[in-house]
Amino acid sequence: MYPRGLRVLALAATAIVLSTFAPTSAHASPGVLVYPGMEIRQDTNVCTLGFVDLNTRTAFSAGHCHGSGPVKDRDGNLLGYQTLFRDNTPNGATIATDHPITDWEAIALVPEVSLNNVLPGGRVLTVDPAIVPVVGGPVCHFGVVTGETCGSVDAVNNGWFTMANGVVSQKGDSGGPVYVLTDDGRAVIVGMFNSTWGQFPAAVSWQATDQQIRADVFKSSSGTAEPPVNAPTG
Repeated sequence: MYPRGLRVLALAATAIVLSTFAPTSAHASPGVLVYPGMEIRQDTNVCTLGFVDLNTRTAFSAGHCHGSGPVKDRDGNLLGYQTLFRDNTPNGATIATDHPITDWEAIALVPEVSLNNVLPGGRVLTVDPAIVPVVGGPVCHFGVVTGETCGSVDAVNNGWFTMANGVVSQKGDSGGPVYVLTDDGRAVIVGMFNSTWGQFPAAVSWQATDQQIRADVFKSSSGTAEPPVNAPTG
């Protein structure tokens, strides 16, 4: 038996869903800022934005935060549209540590919004392939409910890791960036918050997630987002 608490059923097939990328009654407000660590809302789901790719104008959060398509901020301003998600983490399941977790969604941001890659605390959130989660190594997490909390990596598993010694989380923190603070003032992303495994907050590895994103969201030849496709969501 393994501790309960993590929203994962690794034996289930990973959900890969392409949503309709078409405007609804929502409208973007020019000048609204999109940044990592902000609150996002999809239908009734409240989550945290994990990463903003400035070059492709694409943002990422947890796959289990997905909704009907439009993604808004806490004030109801349209930020973009969910284009694809992966989520093999249904509620209430129990898994072994060698089972993989896949939990991310891609959001195509509308032209009217402004973007940056700065966390609420002021640090620039960057990508550095040389920095990965290491057992015992320092790590921080930002969620819209708990803010920034820091501790250490408890265990590194198959595409995900757990945290302890000060890292905390609540509902609404899902998708939030998990990062390592560097001496040169950066925050290097190493994961996005998923849920809890027993008593330990857990995150999907950014390295594993990035590989999936590159394969599923971006064309290898141009690095641009794939055009949206109509597909059933059930």
